[in-house]
Amino acid sequence: HSGRLLVRFEEVLTRDVAETLRGAMLLADTAELPPIEDPDEFYDHELAGLRAELTDGSVAGKVVEIVHSPAGELLELDRDGRKVLIPFVKAIVPVVDVPGGRVVLDPPEGLLDE
Repeated sequence: HSGRLLVRFEEVLTRDVAETLRGAMLLADTAELPPIEDPDEFYDHELAGLRAELTDGSVAGKVVEIVHSPAGELLELDRDGRKVLIPFVKAIVPVVDVPGGRVVLDPPEGLLDE
């Protein structure tokens, strides 16, 4: 609604009580999440920790987290202690292999450079 999420909870009966929860972090047990039917959709927790490889098989780093920006999702990689943001688009991340514990990157020249 006007760029904001509207959420309703059974335990929150009034707007005044809801206002006290502004900025609160909502947590869910990942074991209770329904499976995703779309093969191109993932839960953030499924991607965090995956090994990032280049198309030649060399290790590019490790996925630390998924950053949700207004322009789209980004994979935050740890490259030997250096933070690198990778646009999470099919052209740059053509393979996401959650069971195999990896993502494959095909970055444009310079994206991974310091």
